[in-house]
Amino acid sequence: MDDNLLLRVRKTPIQGGLDRQERADNVSLAFSVPRPERVAGLSVVLIDDVLTTGATVSECARTLLDAGAAAVDILALARVIRG
Repeated sequence: MDDNLLLRVRKTPIQGGLDRQERADNVSLAFSVPRPERVAGLSVVLIDDVLTTGATVSECARTLLDAGAAAVDILALARVIRG
């Protein structure tokens, strides 16, 4: 486990009340992998507490893949279900 592989580099407003596209736009380019050599070729598992639209974990996964990770899997402890 390494909780420093992926860092937030841009403060983003709270996601509550935003629709799916607004959430994706809100977190776009908000994360960075400061040492890409530490993820190059590796399979990475991201753990999220609550998955709502998936915008944040999708952006995190994209960032890790762009940095050279071979694969990114996402585990969520809870999922928001909309009625």
